[in-house]
Amino acid sequence: MPAAPFSPYEQLAARLLPYSRSAIGDASHDFSHLLRVWKNITSICAEEGGDGEILLAATLLHDCVAIEKNSPLRTHASRLAADKATSVLNELGWSKTRIDAVAHAIEAHSFSSGVEPKTLEAFILRDADRLDAIGAVGIARCFYVAGRMSSALYDPGDPSAEMRHLNDSRYALDHFHAKLFGLTEGFHTRQAQKLSQERRARLKRFYDAFMDEITIDDADDVGLASPTPLARSRQAAG
Repeated sequence: MPAAPFSPYEQLAARLLPYSRSAIGDASHDFSHLLRVWKNITSICAEEGGDGEILLAATLLHDCVAIEKNSPLRTHASRLAADKATSVLNELGWSKTRIDAVAHAIEAHSFSSGVEPKTLEAFILRDADRLDAIGAVGIARCFYVAGRMSSALYDPGDPSAEMRHLNDSRYALDHFHAKLFGLTEGFHTRQAQKLSQERRARLKRFYDAFMDEITIDDADDVGLASPTPLARSRQAAG
């Protein structure tokens, strides 16, 4: 994997890239994901500042322990990655203060970890990583992961979950309301907030187009119920 795209920290990137991925074979968290997260970070840092070396180390190591989405250990993935990053940076002779800063950013970046960022670098990494989960790339990653998990595209009897609970482990389309639309809120940095609104619009356009292509015009003919208040609220929120 080339270190050149991680300018101006090519030497550090060359040392960290061998540790950046585990052998799980998940193309939604591969080298191209690291490139996109770093691109988002450079865009955010141009407006917000931040320690570039800490951010690069956190970028390259934030997924260094990969756990499948359907694993019961999934909520521990960011902590395990932070532990591994601590070990790697110790071997490279980093100070404890800077190692702790990288480890915190990694642990706090995850949606499922429940750890709140406390530093600018942690906020930036979380924003940059979440930006990659929405927009056009986020849509592609959603359906890619669904394929790996053997999920269906959608529930043909109730695609918008009007009469059932959302189940994004079974239906890819459910992931839009279960997670993706929610990810467009809560960005900390101004640049990420701006980018998130652009990407949310892409999510919404795709979702609406998808629903238009799969929706049966005369629902009464096939015995489908009218939208419930919950469904209408989801549609409005989307």
